[in-house]
Amino acid sequence: MDSLGVYLQFPFCASKCSFCNFSSRVAPSSVFDVYCRALQEEVERLPASYPEAGIALSDRETSLLTLPVDTVYLGGGSPSLLGAERLRQIVSVLESSFNVNDTLEFTLEITPGSADYDFLVEMRSEGINRLSIGAQSFEDRELRCVGRLHSAADTADLFHTARRAGFTSISLDLIAGLPYQTESSWRRSLTQAVQLQPEHISVYLFEIDEKSRLGRETLAQGTRYHAPAVPNEEFMADAYETARAVLACDGYVQYEISNFARPGCESLHNRKYWLLEPYIGLGAGAHSFDGNCRWANTADVEAYESKIFSRRSPIAEVHPLSPDRQLEEFFFLGLRQRVGVDLNWASQRWGRSQVGRWEPRISALAQQGWIERQDGRIRLPEHAYLVSNEIFEQFLV
Repeated sequence: MDSLGVYLQFPFCASKCSFCNFSSRVAPSSVFDVYCRALQEEVERLPASYPEAGIALSDRETSLLTLPVDTVYLGGGSPSLLGAERLRQIVSVLESSFNVNDTLEFTLEITPGSADYDFLVEMRSEGINRLSIGAQSFEDRELRCVGRLHSAADTADLFHTARRAGFTSISLDLIAGLPYQTESSWRRSLTQAVQLQPEHISVYLFEIDEKSRLGRETLAQGTRYHAPAVPNEEFMADAYETARAVLACDGYVQYEISNFARPGCESLHNRKYWLLEPYIGLGAGAHSFDGNCRWANTADVEAYESKIFSRRSPIAEVHPLSPDRQLEEFFFLGLRQRVGVDLNWASQRWGRSQVGRWEPRISALAQQGWIERQDGRIRLPEHAYLVSNEIFEQFLV
């Protein structure tokens, strides 16, 4: 463990999108002060909250918190709604509680329409040097039908304002498969995103699952939330391949199944997840990982705040990982990356015999053309990206 990532969860939004499957909600700004106090107190009390949750306060956990922090990610939700003063307080407590690296990648998720020039200048002066903008689409009809409050023009305005404020690392999120999306409208969204020339673009496929209102309605074949206008799976597959082609033509390198970047502009924080590197999650619903164990805070905001202010641990779930489970995660997270995974490194960490148990599955997948092998590494071939989840299932015990 050479470094640590820190993730801060802000579970509030200006509106709740119909496709959202996260534990976020709409709330007035009056609740933000209480939440921020709880977040700061959680940071200041680390690692005292671990033993109560059943996480042994070993030398490993203690040393984890002293590692140099080289990535911080403020996500949600829409953490830009916090405003400059609250964010300054959060940055201050992070700097006083962690060993923050001089080369820190500090990302703020931001929603178009939620920030102006003065705010962005202040955030840049506080050390935030990367923005992740939730564009989702550059078609106003698609944005309105899923409950987004911003327009395509708002996204472009925010992007240009961020450039004027000094941000040289900006990512845009796009979603393929929104209601009323067509091949031509998707191409227009991609074209407008590329014209802005961000350093990073994420392309996600709309997930049809019961964790979102639109997903539930689509599964039930209902008519609410514009569910009948959701494109079919064939469209989403074609949209994904279109995105890959368009972005590649403009010099974006696909370094992970859903992520594209200019060379050298990959998300260092997200890479921690795929490489099984340690990170601490803070806030309601935030997750943490130390290499051997995963744990998560309670997702309910009021319950989280109550636990913090009564000096109880906010941790609701603890999942120690057996060597087999660690290897499962090594494969199905690491294989999301274009470079794949290093079997020699895995053998050094978990033992050659332990890794060897997966050899029959790897060989079978390689023979079927779903895995490529070279110099001790395995990776997914590009034609397998769309069926990656089915391949990852082969690595589950």
